[in-house]
Amino acid sequence: MNTLSMTGFARAVGAAPGEGAVSWVWEVRSVNGKGLDVRLKVPGGFEAIEVPARQAIGRRIKRGNVNAVLTVHRPERPPTYRINEPLLTQLVAAAGHARALSGSGLAPARVDGLLAMKGVLEAIDDPDADTHRQARESAVLGTLGETLNRLEAARREEGARLAETMTGQLDLIADLTARAEALAATQPAALKARLAKQVAELLEASPALSEERLAQEAALLATRADVREELDRLKAHIAQARDLLADEGPKGRRLDFLCQEFNREANTLCSKSADVALTRLGMDMKATIDQLREQVQNVE
Repeated sequence: MNTLSMTGFARAVGAAPGEGAVSWVWEVRSVNGKGLDVRLKVPGGFEAIEVPARQAIGRRIKRGNVNAVLTVHRPERPPTYRINEPLLTQLVAAAGHARALSGSGLAPARVDGLLAMKGVLEAIDDPDADTHRQARESAVLGTLGETLNRLEAARREEGARLAETMTGQLDLIADLTARAEALAATQPAALKARLAKQVAELLEASPALSEERLAQEAALLATRADVREELDRLKAHIAQARDLLADEGPKGRRLDFLCQEFNREANTLCSKSADVALTRLGMDMKATIDQLREQVQNVE
């Protein structure tokens, strides 16, 4: 069976080359949903990977609510500073100009004073950040791909269990349909006997009622009680559901639609039934269809 569940979880760890102890963890969890809803959480400094990460998830998952979280572990080290040279140049020029305007009445600007000005010294987490950024982002996306591989394996494993359960439920629906077909074959005789009794009672109560009118009413009742079309459609739906389970690709929506069709036929079967045993079979069929639909809600 080639069935994918929408429920799964995967985790993978990665580290960027040349960055020492810097490492990260991807955790991706998926649950059932009507469409594809991706919620992505990345730490500051990794905003550039958001779009390609969403695209990677969208290529692998077609339905479900997906939560993907990236956690980055950076080594603790003393902060590194760099001088904002353009700003420092502007400040030195401004200080010289102010001293010239004052007629050298101002003391020359001191280095420590200039460095104390806001924005002249900038703290940076990684002096080689620009050098490593591209390689790091590529490695992070590579780890996401590994996580999605593991998630797909988990979803496929769960999907195999779902397919086995749904196959058993389809087998039960097929068995109930066969039993209903056997009972339906006996309905005309039972209906004929019941109608004969009702006709006798009607003739006794209304002697003026014509036999032609009675025959028309009897034919109408027999037509209304005929469930052969419903049984034929149920068998066709069962065959189509089995084919879908064997197919590749997303199938949850089509299986859900089939469950609606199953339920419609089972309801009509119960409403047209002229036999208590056939009605009970129809009710058992409806219960099994509901169980099948519960499983289908988890299929991609």
